Amino acid sequence: MNRIDALYARKKQSGGFALNVYLCAGNPSLEATEALILEMERRGVDAIELGMPFSDPVADGPDLQPAHARGVAAGITLDRVLDLVRSVRCKSQIPIALMSYYNPIHYRGPARLVAEAAEAGIDGLIVPDLPPDEAAELIAAGRRHDLKTIFFVAPTSTPERIELVNRAATGFIYCISVTGVTGARTQLPPELAQQLRALRQATDKPLVVGFGVSTPEHVAAMAEVADGCIVGSAVARVIEANLAQPLDALLRAVGEFVAPLAHAAHRSRT
Repeated sequence: MNRIDALYARKKQSGGFALNVYLCAGNPSLEATEALILEMERRGVDAIELGMPFSDPVADGPDLQPAHARGVAAGITLDRVLDLVRSVRCKSQIPIALMSYYNPIHYRGPARLVAEAAEAGIDGLIVPDLPPDEAAELIAAGRRHDLKTIFFVAPTSTPERIELVNRAATGFIYCISVTGVTGARTQLPPELAQQLRALRQATDKPLVVGFGVSTPEHVAAMAEVADGCIVGSAVARVIEANLAQPLDALLRAVGEFVAPLAHAAHRSRT
């Protein structure tokens, strides 16, 4: 079974909640990214969203843009990211979804990219600038190789759009908490819980919330109404603040930040 499917099947059976962490590959280096993935797993993170550096990351806010720029400047390619995942797979079976803008996928060819990603050990693919109604080739390849194709719903999504995403998405549905770009926030929208409960009536697929989830309190609140969440920008801030530190100090700082998030995620639901 695909690792993403297995994760959410376990969580459904136990009534649990999955903490996902976004890491941009190569921030601050590919070696550090591998070490961070393993440290995240050790600290209780359930799954990784691994970003492919891109020169124009239109969905990523100011906390993530420096990581993309750093990776692009270092010449990090899809081949190097796939090699990173192969190396991780020698040590860990944590679910990994690759988040990439469509340009590198189009250049390589969707069918080829999906086959190579599945072979490397990637479990899912998230493409922020590829809507499901333009993703037929990617979806078909994903189903051939059991690689999950994950699409977005937003607060502005119409019932018709939600139904389209529900038909196209496998693995889980990525629920954007706010309109706009990613970024750490002090508060999530008060209407988010109600929107997620309404969305639950339209799909039986796992609902995973991203964009703005930043604190243990956010995670605990999302655990009441969703199946998982993704924390990205808040972790990127910790990495950015510790770039000058030795790798062990960086790992410790990021690990100490995510441990309370994992604790909040894994408390039993009432």
